[in-house]
Amino acid sequence: MALKRVLVQVEGVVQGVYFRDYTQQEARRLGLSGWARNRADGTVEVVLEGDAAKIDEMIQWLHSGSPMAQVSGVHVVEEALQGVTTPFSIRYN
Repeated sequence: MALKRVLVQVEGVVQGVYFRDYTQQEARRLGLSGWARNRADGTVEVVLEGDAAKIDEMIQWLHSGSPMAQVSGVHVVEEALQGVTTPFSIRYN
């Protein structure tokens, strides 16, 4: 199993539509670690760490996200692994 870590910025109508909650559910379903948080610029920032194939699946999911979201962009940057193994969470900072 190849592991990787990515930082994802999701743009569009992604705040106030339960995007982070649905993201957490999907990431946990896929067995991924990381977190999601709202940013002041209206985007949602997501960090994912785990199986590379599952991360690719999650990135595809992020293009639609929660039922009420209107995603207009998904930007992905690969980062160095940090060995995070805690369950995916929502950050409020």
